[in-house]
Amino acid sequence: MKETLFQRIGGSEGVARLVVDFYKRVLDDPELAPFFDGVPLDKLQSMQRALFSAALDGPVAYAGQPLGYAHDGRGITPHHLQLFLEHLFLTVRELDLTQGEIIEIIDRINLYADEVTNAPGFAG
Repeated sequence: MKETLFQRIGGSEGVARLVVDFYKRVLDDPELAPFFDGVPLDKLQSMQRALFSAALDGPVAYAGQPLGYAHDGRGITPHHLQLFLEHLFLTVRELDLTQGEIIEIIDRINLYADEVTNAPGFAG
């Protein structure tokens, strides 16, 4: 049986490392950091661990707010989402994954683009 992406990146511990490393990059980005002012980072990272785990076929179900609701009115544009995805790409590129697996992770997260940007049809 083929391992899931969740298993390939190290299960829950791998997802936790991925989220920490990823958000370090995001919060260091001067264009993205303002979106997180006043956001409790422990709660954000907990929700992101659940989201990434679910998106990567892990045994965790995402039970947070619908992404469209959580991001509504924040002014997130396709440009901001592209920066976010570039940081994700740089983060997962450091994992022991094939190029195909890296692209699959980006593609799965990109499925939520419309909900985050409220811009139907954005494809990156």
